[in-house]
Amino acid sequence: MRKDILINSTSKEIRIAITEDGKLVEFFVESPEQNRNVGDIYLGKVAKVMPGIRAAFINLGFQQDAFLHFSDINYLDEMSVLLDDDAEVDDDDDESTSKDSGKEKQTTAVDLVRGQDIIVQITKEPVGNKGVRVTSKVSLPGRYLVLMPFNKKIATSKKIYQFREKQRLKKIVKSVLPKGFGVIVRTVAAGQEESLLLDDLNKLIKTWNEIEENVKSKKSPSILYKDASTTSSVIRDLLKGDVSKILVDSKKLYREIMSYLEVTSPGFVSKVELYNSNQPLFDAFNIERQIMESLNKKVWVKGAGYIVIETTEAMTVVDVNSGKYAKNTEQEINSLNTNLESAKEIVRQLRLRDIGGIIVVDFIDLYEEKNRRKLYEELKKEFRRDRAKASVLPMSDFGLIQITRQRVRQNILNRVYDTCPYCRGTGNVMSKMGFQTEIERWIQRYSGNPSTRRLTLHVNPIVKSYLQSGFITELFKLNLKYKLWISVESDSSLSLDDYKFFTADDRDITSEFEI
Repeated sequence: MRKDILINSTSKEIRIAITEDGKLVEFFVESPEQNRNVGDIYLGKVAKVMPGIRAAFINLGFQQDAFLHFSDINYLDEMSVLLDDDAEVDDDDDESTSKDSGKEKQTTAVDLVRGQDIIVQITKEPVGNKGVRVTSKVSLPGRYLVLMPFNKKIATSKKIYQFREKQRLKKIVKSVLPKGFGVIVRTVAAGQEESLLLDDLNKLIKTWNEIEENVKSKKSPSILYKDASTTSSVIRDLLKGDVSKILVDSKKLYREIMSYLEVTSPGFVSKVELYNSNQPLFDAFNIERQIMESLNKKVWVKGAGYIVIETTEAMTVVDVNSGKYAKNTEQEINSLNTNLESAKEIVRQLRLRDIGGIIVVDFIDLYEEKNRRKLYEELKKEFRRDRAKASVLPMSDFGLIQITRQRVRQNILNRVYDTCPYCRGTGNVMSKMGFQTEIERWIQRYSGNPSTRRLTLHVNPIVKSYLQSGFITELFKLNLKYKLWISVESDSSLSLDDYKFFTADDRDITSEFEI
């Protein structure tokens, strides 16, 4: 499988596309309006403690308070030293058992009080009406290592399979790691020289020391550390041995990436190329078309019908349809082939669209248990490529498969599109006839006890054209019927189903006669 990273830069935004064998699987957008905040560390203040839902809300200075679940609370006694509290610090260097850590979670949850300062790190971007999610288990990611200031564990990536290499890496880190810190050795560290690992560790420790100084000088709520930009984090986290090429169409970004890799990963420098062509980068590699397709509800699956993706606030529902696909005469074989091909596309679309939470897939009915099992295993196999954690349940008797997928970022629709000001995200607006009837009902209520016979109606320009169309206009009919003199004005700020009535002295009386 060929994996490429394509980076397109414009004056307004930077777009990053991850492709596998030419197919778009992940897509990132970085713009001034959509600053990435996952990984940022804040000195927050506890706004609310809610034991009933085992969570607290933390004031970070945002419009909405951050959500902190009790399970995401770290050892507060260690953090309290940094915050100049008098609590004792546990100097035990041994890795704590899951039983001990469970007890810790229970006690720390009770220790939180309103108004208390706490160091937290953003783990999830705001989704819908929900604010950011945070954890007090702070970590600093580097190229080869992840530093954990409030943890004493030394762990290695599960994708480093050789036992000797794991032991070598652990030994290197353990020999120089300061007391009171933990480390996760990343996959890309395998086979790397000791000097590169030590340089990475020293940089992370230096960064943490700067954060400590910020804590002493700043008042909550305030930011302590800003994580790398989207572009830098993608290079840091995704550039591994399986990446064939990085194409960049910006000289500035190209120089930045090259400078970073020359220090951290000299072996990857040869994989970075500056794209020089009159044809736009994303057009040349068919990325633009794939991005547009990812915004549609209906997605065609090559040789296997199509899928329909509907996202609600509660969950995402995916429906699999065979369309006109009928390669074989046997229904069971057709259904199985359609489902298997659709399963691959569904996982790709979930990754591409950044869809998380609960996902329910309505596959075409399969009657043989072996075929149901085969489909289930195919889904699990495809999810192994996904960086986000996902859990898949076997097919139910109704032909449904339930999936939960880790939600980190907003899905692609929310990042690319704003909510429609006319339909407010519903996809529907009131019909012209229905809207006219609503206006007439308002006039009917007003005409029962009018303060003046002259009014001005403000509506959307499209609605104005409708009300004034025809030889005998709809507005004239209303004036005649209710013995009023209503003139109409256009207001582009109003939606198609919104209106305002004003008196001659510009007094808005709309709400006085609404239901």
